[in-house]
Amino acid sequence: MLFKPERLKYVRKQIETKGCVFCEAVSRGVGRDSLVLYADDTVMVVMNKFPYNTGHVLVLPRRHEGELPQLSPKENANVFAMVQRCVKVLKEAYTPAGFNVGMNLGASAGAGIPEHLHVHVIPRWNGDTNFFPLIAQTKVVVETLEQTYDRLIPYFDASRS
Repeated sequence: MLFKPERLKYVRKQIETKGCVFCEAVSRGVGRDSLVLYADDTVMVVMNKFPYNTGHVLVLPRRHEGELPQLSPKENANVFAMVQRCVKVLKEAYTPAGFNVGMNLGASAGAGIPEHLHVHVIPRWNGDTNFFPLIAQTKVVVETLEQTYDRLIPYFDASRS
């Protein structure tokens, strides 16, 4: 049996946050401590602190916005171009069999942080558990967040664009 008590507190909404965790992370810049892999004027990529699978990243508009229709055309295009880039990066870094890519819009739809839009990009392998039961179950993630960060950060170097 595996225990991850900090995940339980997250799932039960017992972790109190002040402000936006995404805006706070990007304010600290790209780095292992912030889990930010990439940021420019309109988009950022942040590792999920409580990943459903190894390589789970979030793509967000840089601007703090919780409503999809409120994104500018430029923000929308850049967010979804970055989703495409993340799929390409994760394919190269991990060779998964597939992906879950999606958004939960609003708290009633399952968004843990509904105030700041974010797109989940989750690598999947044959034989791993279905996406939805992972929310309530224990899952073995085969890398630490630090190992995942170190594996992915070279792909977000500007020279590799």
